[in-house]
Amino acid sequence: MRFFLIFTPFLWLLCQGDVIVLREMYGEIRTPNFPDSYPSETEVTWNITVPEGFRIKLYFIHFDLEPSYLCEYDYAKVETDEQILFVFCGRESTDTEQAPGQQVIVSPGNFLSLTFRSDFSNEERYTGFDAHYSAVDVDECAEQNDEDMVCDHHCHNYIGGFYCSCRFGYLLHSDNRTCKVECSDNLYIQRSGIISSADFPSPYPKSSDCLYRIELEEGFVINLQFDDNFDIEDHPDVSCPYDYLKIKAGRKEYGPICGVKSPGRIETESNSVQILFHSDNSGENGGWRLSYTVTGVSCSDLRPPTNGKIEPSQSEYTFKEQVVVTCNPGYRIIKDSVEMESFQIECRKDGTWSNEVPRCQIVNCHSPKELENGYVTFSTSENSTTYQSTVTYLCQEPYYSMIPNITVCGFPKFTRSKVARISRGSTAQRGISPWIAMLSRASNNMPFCGGTLIGDRWIVTAAHCLHDELDEENVVLTQAHLLSPSSFNIILGKHRTSKIDDTEQVLQAKNLILHPEYNRSTFQNDVALLELSYKASLNDYVMPVCLPQIEVLPDDFVVVSGWGKQFLKRLPEALMEIEIPVVAYNVCEASYLKIGKVLTEDMICAGFKEGGLDACSGDSGGPMVTFSQQTNSWYLAGTVSWGVGCGESNRYGVYSSVHKNVDWIKKKSGVKQ
Repeated sequence: MRFFLIFTPFLWLLCQGDVIVLREMYGEIRTPNFPDSYPSETEVTWNITVPEGFRIKLYFIHFDLEPSYLCEYDYAKVETDEQILFVFCGRESTDTEQAPGQQVIVSPGNFLSLTFRSDFSNEERYTGFDAHYSAVDVDECAEQNDEDMVCDHHCHNYIGGFYCSCRFGYLLHSDNRTCKVECSDNLYIQRSGIISSADFPSPYPKSSDCLYRIELEEGFVINLQFDDNFDIEDHPDVSCPYDYLKIKAGRKEYGPICGVKSPGRIETESNSVQILFHSDNSGENGGWRLSYTVTGVSCSDLRPPTNGKIEPSQSEYTFKEQVVVTCNPGYRIIKDSVEMESFQIECRKDGTWSNEVPRCQIVNCHSPKELENGYVTFSTSENSTTYQSTVTYLCQEPYYSMIPNITVCGFPKFTRSKVARISRGSTAQRGISPWIAMLSRASNNMPFCGGTLIGDRWIVTAAHCLHDELDEENVVLTQAHLLSPSSFNIILGKHRTSKIDDTEQVLQAKNLILHPEYNRSTFQNDVALLELSYKASLNDYVMPVCLPQIEVLPDDFVVVSGWGKQFLKRLPEALMEIEIPVVAYNVCEASYLKIGKVLTEDMICAGFKEGGLDACSGDSGGPMVTFSQQTNSWYLAGTVSWGVGCGESNRYGVYSSVHKNVDWIKKKSGVKQ
């Protein structure tokens, strides 16, 4: 372990392990490694003794110890033979810790002990302390004034004399009174910045030589702008004999510069600038400050291609500036026989562009798809297929006619009464819900969720059905958590739960798409889409339901279907359905707030206050449909999402509103109805 002391040739010390005995009239005490961070698990004691009839004055010019409650970690302890005077830590005093600050400690007798202790860690790299002590006698430092300063920064009195020290970051000059700065290697590489004399606008340090370098790559030109507040010591008869600035930019030199008149703006015409500032050992002048900016070499004029444009469009471009070339609608960039949407070029340091402006070529849509049982005619004799050319599809008459590309929905062949209510959950009539899909495990064919067909390739279901269970709420749901498409089947035309129906179509998913704002903790936006690998074959037992044009209202009756376990705690033999009323949002919200559950605006509640009818385990993702008198068709109002229990009183089933998410569903699926 190494300890550092600053002392005169007459100071002597005696080391006794971690105790240092000091008997001289003055001295300096520093923590190990100062001004670097002090080591951990260290304890050092300095015992200071001066002759009888003298007292010891101790003070800190730098103090930076780890703060802690009642200084229980790292501390500096000052004590006499009989009592502890102070325990210091931290940087500033608080309610639970004390820092010395500017405090001067005077011993009651001729003995004073200073102990430094650090615990097992110094992760914040605290630098420790720099303390001075002296025997109290005549205080020359107290007698100095602004006109006759003994020391630039800090004056330290001792018996028969004094000595000077400097603030942290300054060095004591060879005259032992003046403080200078180490500023010979300041490099600036940013494209703009501010440079000033040390302590600006306060007086700059004496006896210093500062060098500031601005270095940028070729192609940039540096411009300097000095503040109007400019004050460097001058002489009325001789040009800058004391303090001065000198600037070197390429082959140009400016200066020496001094006085109170600002140099203003200097356009250096160079990418490399050196600024030298010299000060002698006297003077109290305020110094200087400048800001620098750069401009780039200009590039030649740039014109956009025919049928295209460049952005940004401006009259002049300089070094490093970039432009993006794009084409008008119906045209594509062609560069080196490659077609692309955009092309970027950059202004180089020699004033040229990194590439030529590419050309824009009209888009060719190529031959149109063939029409089954029909043919195509072109608008031009050349059978052109370029941008804005048109083609017409015609059917082979009279056997075929053109029909709109709109999916027929919500008209099942088998109909239920629109008046009678289903008094209890019961087995559904086969084919009554041709849009319902069963999601079953490929490993055991057991149903785990439901879904709803909205087109010949798309199923709507609940988002929570399509990912693994995650124990921690803060885990971010990623693609890796989604079910593998091959791990489950999507069965349409299904009626019986565990037996195979002759109307079944077993399909698999091509894509799993969860709503982008789905929250697995609250079930907000609990909606997802399954894209089928192949088109479903539409028939009397497989048919899409309609997407909603309006939201269901409280007291509207809805039908919920599924193969869930229901109240028997086991799977039913066939598809079950219930008919229940929609519940007012505020009524449902109040019932769940009592048990700490929160509804979001995209949720719908349905059921009876007394309970008894509800969707249950295994029904998730299944359809909640209702009949529209306006369109005379069935539409999808919601998907089974969550609830508490199954059919309990005052615990309504909660469904994700399809109407709230219909725009997203249409955009992602492209389904037209």
